[in-house]
Amino acid sequence: MDFLGNHIEALIFCAPKAIKIEDIQSCLSEMFEAEIPLEDIEKGLAGIQEKYSADEFPFEVVKSGGGYQFLTKPAYQASIGILLKQQSKRRLSASAMETLSIIAYKQPVTKSEIEQIRGVNCDYTVQKLLEKELVEIKGKSEAIGRPMLYGTSEKFMDYFGINDLKELPTPKDFTTTENEIGDSEPEDQPTIEEE
Repeated sequence: MDFLGNHIEALIFCAPKAIKIEDIQSCLSEMFEAEIPLEDIEKGLAGIQEKYSADEFPFEVVKSGGGYQFLTKPAYQASIGILLKQQSKRRLSASAMETLSIIAYKQPVTKSEIEQIRGVNCDYTVQKLLEKELVEIKGKSEAIGRPMLYGTSEKFMDYFGINDLKELPTPKDFTTTENEIGDSEPEDQPTIEEE
């Protein structure tokens, strides 16, 4: 199994993005000219994950974006944070995040629908998100003019470390109970009597 595990590890290491278990199976089956059972690949993955869970390694194999990839461990967040700050050109601007959120929650969505929600032209932002491969064209709308429909890509899920769109926060995750209008006063506080 170590032999198979080494091949799986090499595929994960060389893949430019998170590699799906089906893709691993396809590569190995072609290489060995025999069908490799998913159970064997899952066992190999478990062995690799166990191996890299040891403290001597600064990275681990994580399931993200529907596939497996090497990621650094949380203990090294500070040094990685510095590197990412220095490469801030890759970060998303506030307008890109707003546009991306609309696409993520409303997909498939047209550019005019995005602009209607944001209240500003989104041509440049949508183009940049397409270039970064965080969104992709999902088809054409049946509306007049048949505008393009946009949705999130697999790279979007990988970028945010989720495996399914169901993992996106829901609006109730953002609500706070503090300072809401109409809250009743606590019972131990005195009230102002009408005169």
